[in-house]
Amino acid sequence: MVLYPLKFHPLLKEVLWGGDRLAKSGKRVPKGKNPAEIGESWELSGVADDESVVAFGTLADNTLSELIEVYMGELVGDAVYEKYGLEFPVLLKFIDTREKLSIQVHPSHEFAQEMHSARGKSEMWYIVDAKEGAAIYLDFKHPLSEEEYDKAVEEGTIAEHLNRIPVHKGDAYFVPSGTVHAIEGGVLLAEIQETSTITYRIDDWGRKDRNGHPRERHTALAAEVVNLTPTEGLTITKPSVRNGAVELLSCDTFSVNLVEVDGAVELDYAPLDSFVAFMCVEGEVTIRTMGHEVKLPALETVLIPADATDVVISGKGKLLESFVK
Repeated sequence: MVLYPLKFHPLLKEVLWGGDRLAKSGKRVPKGKNPAEIGESWELSGVADDESVVAFGTLADNTLSELIEVYMGELVGDAVYEKYGLEFPVLLKFIDTREKLSIQVHPSHEFAQEMHSARGKSEMWYIVDAKEGAAIYLDFKHPLSEEEYDKAVEEGTIAEHLNRIPVHKGDAYFVPSGTVHAIEGGVLLAEIQETSTITYRIDDWGRKDRNGHPRERHTALAAEVVNLTPTEGLTITKPSVRNGAVELLSCDTFSVNLVEVDGAVELDYAPLDSFVAFMCVEGEVTIRTMGHEVKLPALETVLIPADATDVVISGKGKLLESFVK
């Protein structure tokens, strides 16, 4: 079978802090899940037991790893396949917060491999929408000693040491492994991250789980990976480019561009040895490539196979373009 632009069924996650905007966007909520508490929509996932499944076309009902096994470099790029094999290197999500997320940190690859035989993760956030006054917490305001950090965790005052950053539509942030972070309620964002589910919860604002018990924390593990010295450059600044792409981030595992379309734009992927994933964060566009046409409204995602050499995008909207260099 011939490859084409691939859309997948979103995997919706019901969580304590989740909101209702993902359900209201038209994503189908599985029976038994509360549409008012959908915190995450996994748009493109190769996570074991949580894999994306193709939604339409001749390849419908195939999982992402099944496609990689058959199409290899044609789908993900020869260099990507050589490095990652059947593992898809990124996990793409939309996140909607009704309440605060826990204060947390992710480990590095080295630590995650040693402790869990898994990958660590860095991630990037793009603010799709935010209610007035909403904010994120990102990194420390000032360096902390190990003793100061341990005391703040024990006393439940760690948030007092974090940068609270009010956020607005179109803001973008890099969250490298080892960086403490949290998200307040009222934020809708796109998250592009390395394929990993390892999170160490440091503090959960005194919140209880659905059974009335304090939620589990992972303070010992977090203390081993947290970076106590503030990192420069986590807020991503970007110029505005009409009908073109501008780089937001390029890290060890993935790169992300912002593509703004008002009319039409043609993108040349002949030199790129990688898949490309588009997440629409505003408006609606039509994508034409490989002899196919796909409509992409806001809060939807499409995977463009590495074999695609050129893509034409028309309409009016903004997209996050993710790939591996």
